Amino acid sequence: MSWRSFLPRHSYSAFPTVGRVSSEPHLTSVSSPASVRAALLVLHGGQEVGHEMVGATSASWLRARVLAQAISGPARDAEVAIRLLRYRKRGWNGGEDPVPDARWALERVRRELGDVPVVLLGHSMGARTAVHVADDPRVRGVVALAPWFPPGEPVDALAGRQLRAAHGRADEITSFEATRAFVERSRAVTELSHLHDMGEVGHYLLRRASAWHRFALEAAVATLGPTGAHGA
Repeated sequence: MSWRSFLPRHSYSAFPTVGRVSSEPHLTSVSSPASVRAALLVLHGGQEVGHEMVGATSASWLRARVLAQAISGPARDAEVAIRLLRYRKRGWNGGEDPVPDARWALERVRRELGDVPVVLLGHSMGARTAVHVADDPRVRGVVALAPWFPPGEPVDALAGRQLRAAHGRADEITSFEATRAFVERSRAVTELSHLHDMGEVGHYLLRRASAWHRFALEAAVATLGPTGAHGA
């Protein structure tokens, strides 16, 4: 089944059918409650090396859009704004591209919404990006879906934060065991680190999509806690 089948018809038709490519990162507003208590910044996946610009028809970005839209209703009810970042370039590229883009997005969220608490929700390379920028003072924690955490990936930016990860054992793109090892190492610095076993599912959030969405929403709400969800 194509990942596009999970995207509501009205929302996909609002996208251009040819990729809009920009040399700058782009932030999409997915959910904007009238009163905002917290924000969820969604970071999409990518590849190890890739200097091509990311267009609006990027499969990685659209998968993240599906995820963000799936949880937008409950998030809006909880007064949590959702913003979706589109990186400039497809690749990790040694962190030189997605990490500055994510910091740019965090600053944009601050300017727009004020000093509200933020949860980073990342898929694959987006999760790797998230754990590098979790040291932003507004970030409460990271929700990582099928994350790409290579051996030796630093955990320092997660100090005092929460990490909730979910990974499938049938993932052939990123490693369940590498995620388990990262979560274990992160416990030395985090407030909380947890790994949820998604069972025999793969990388692209297609099989058991509703379970991925439910985990993402519940993990984000848990990370925000009662203060983030309802205000100080």
